[in-house]
Amino acid sequence: MLASFKKSSTKSLFGLYRYIHNEYISTTENNGTREITLIHEKTKNSLSMDMMSHLIEAINSNKDDTSLRAIVLSAKGNVFSAGHNLKELQSSTGIEQHQLIFRKATELMKSIIQSPVPVIAKVNGFAAAAGCQLVAACDMIVCSNTSKFSTPGANFGIFCSTPGIAIARSIPKSRATYMLFTGEPITAQEAYESGLATKVVPEEQLDIEVNKIIEKIKVKSRSVIALGKDFFYKQIELDVLDAYKLGEKIMVDNINSCDGQEGIRSFAEKRKASWSHK
Repeated sequence: MLASFKKSSTKSLFGLYRYIHNEYISTTENNGTREITLIHEKTKNSLSMDMMSHLIEAINSNKDDTSLRAIVLSAKGNVFSAGHNLKELQSSTGIEQHQLIFRKATELMKSIIQSPVPVIAKVNGFAAAAGCQLVAACDMIVCSNTSKFSTPGANFGIFCSTPGIAIARSIPKSRATYMLFTGEPITAQEAYESGLATKVVPEEQLDIEVNKIIEKIKVKSRSVIALGKDFFYKQIELDVLDAYKLGEKIMVDNINSCDGQEGIRSFAEKRKASWSHK
């Protein structure tokens, strides 16, 4: 059973501020940014069924509200997430329960990919196994220089097959297979050099760097970013010629949208665009 949420809403100088939390996550929303923080430190923020359910709910909540511009996933403690809760994967819980767990994990990853706004992982610690999968599923990863990433499942007799799906789509084969076959962690700098991490900064600059990225997103049209994100994940798995065919249609649709035409007019008139976000 899911834990109940505690909610509060107050007006600030920057708009409506919302704070929601339970024993698994806390969620703050202010000025178009929703930050979802994993706070279940006693299980190293493991992705239990309850944790995943709460994350899915928080990511999908009011996702079509045009005031929402970005989502940040962060965590309390020195472990971003240790992955699945192994207590839920013992044989005593049954195969049907195991199927439900991995189906729920897939639903969580899909909710990130299908979110109309960019989802940014803010990592300051260790992201392991399905926790690394969660991070890799995000659109961008900004991490502290002390963070580490690993897929150590084979060490415990459970190969990180599903985490490998996200990892293999984020970094080159040789680095992905190293992580998956040896279980050894890679450093923040190695993650950056491999293309897994977007930015690596000192811990004290982590919030500043994430906010810089979000501010760059906010000055764009929400509808254009949503269209572009949806197309990006569709085309990346297509044959290049099929991708171009689909891309032609997307470009025409984009140009003929309200904000597409507003962008063209604002460029021609040398003024700041006034987006409708529709």
